[in-house]
Amino acid sequence: MKNILPIIQIIISILLITAILLQQRGTGLSASFGGEGNVYRTKRGFEKILFYGTIILAAAFFLSAIVNVLI
Repeated sequence: MKNILPIIQIIISILLITAILLQQRGTGLSASFGGEGNVYRTKRGFEKILFYGTIILAAAFFLSAIVNVLI
């Protein structure tokens, strides 16, 4: 278990990085410089699945890090 946990953590971290990079760009400081300002949008379809998947992957990474420290 002690040998396989870092491998699981690496796989989860790669998936988490991929999920974060796949999310829509332009939601940061672009509103300050004349981008799409105060437009309310809801997440639909793949964007919603990707959002929830990112949350699940972040929680799984956090839990695997805690387990790795405790073991």
